[in-house]
Amino acid sequence: MATLTVTAKGQVTLRKDLLQHLGVHPGDKLTVDKLPDGRVAVKAARPAGAISDVFDLLKRENGPSLSIEEMHEIAVQGWASKR
Repeated sequence: MATLTVTAKGQVTLRKDLLQHLGVHPGDKLTVDKLPDGRVAVKAARPAGAISDVFDLLKRENGPSLSIEEMHEIAVQGWASKR
């Protein structure tokens, strides 16, 4: 069992071996669940959904997928609105 120290700001730093065990990297998020008796469970936050969900973004409603040219035009319009 690892012992961690709480700083004056109320922060706790997880050691590298604990982060590796959780499979997290800088920028990743953790979820913390409050358990009975003052305990907590820390888990790596994993995105909900599957990678295959992205593929449906390229489909028209009741039609085939967008062509490369159509995707390019959408991207150009998106960049143009950012200027």
